[in-house]
Amino acid sequence: MTGPSDAVDVVVIGGGLAGASVAYHVVAAGARAVLVDRHDAGRATDAGAGILSPETTRVAGEAWAALARDCGRYYRELARELPGDHGFGECGLLSVALGTWDTEACDELAARSPGLAPIGADEARARFPPLADVTRAYWNPGAARVDGRRFAAAVLTAAEAMGLERVAASADRVAPGRVEAGGRVLRCGAVVVSGGAWSPQLAVQVGADLPVAPERGQIAHLRVDADTSGWPIVSPVLGDYFVPWPGGRVATGATREPGAGFAAHTTVAGLRQLANEVARVAPGLIDAEVLEVRVGLRPASSDGLPVLGPVAGGVFVATGYGADGLLLSPWCGRLVASWALGAPVDDALEPFLATRFA
Repeated sequence: MTGPSDAVDVVVIGGGLAGASVAYHVVAAGARAVLVDRHDAGRATDAGAGILSPETTRVAGEAWAALARDCGRYYRELARELPGDHGFGECGLLSVALGTWDTEACDELAARSPGLAPIGADEARARFPPLADVTRAYWNPGAARVDGRRFAAAVLTAAEAMGLERVAASADRVAPGRVEAGGRVLRCGAVVVSGGAWSPQLAVQVGADLPVAPERGQIAHLRVDADTSGWPIVSPVLGDYFVPWPGGRVATGATREPGAGFAAHTTVAGLRQLANEVARVAPGLIDAEVLEVRVGLRPASSDGLPVLGPVAGGVFVATGYGADGLLLSPWCGRLVASWALGAPVDDALEPFLATRFA
């Protein structure tokens, strides 16, 4: 039987950073929310490298660029509101080319990103000592990194302090104004589906066909005997990235495997790609210890853009973030939370609305 506590303003489904951000902004607005989460293996938040560099994202179009800039700016505001060590920090980023075949792409990136500054190959290696010889290097001083696991946990801790309730269960049934989970019937004014790659399985219950599928990514975490706290991110314009963290840890990847389905495991082919990129881009890491390989299932949309907004009466989605989930989630979560509470949708965000697939 449904009790008084089971009537809330918004039920959010999915506890990665996408769902955590929606829930946080709902309760921050003074509304009541329940977050339902079964924490599937392969959640993208748990594996993401955490590069926050809207200036060097590779999706074309001014609407995307504007959204990415908003997302990058908002991170700093949200981080100041969160308790404890939330895993966000500024570190800068090197965009590099390693031959003659990728210099044009590197120069094109710099041409559309005025904040990038050219630096010499020797300076680039001084900033990131394991780096191979490079033919181009551009410095983005405003880039940052975020530990997705820690940041999502901090967001949820802050949300719970404002009254968020969490239910560790599957959302068994989803309908406008109603979610069944953990043996309870949760009645609500709005439902937000933010279940990452699993979102289509939930949205179909309200008649919404979301073109979002899992894209597997494998990321290696290495340990080196060096002070990595001041190292920047390295992002070859064509190739795998390297994200250093304090304590001698460097994350590198990631594979892009759109046909892997929901198989969240490491593969020999993935390990080979990661090892080859270490030898090509950062040969100084070839003898590093392999701490672990994380595997995430990115929610990739058919057109490579986020999938946001209403899909049925009182049902909203926040998914389709692909490889940019950690960058997009906080700001997009704020947007979707406001819509679920009745705010109008900004026309400038039309390219990202779920209604484009109707």
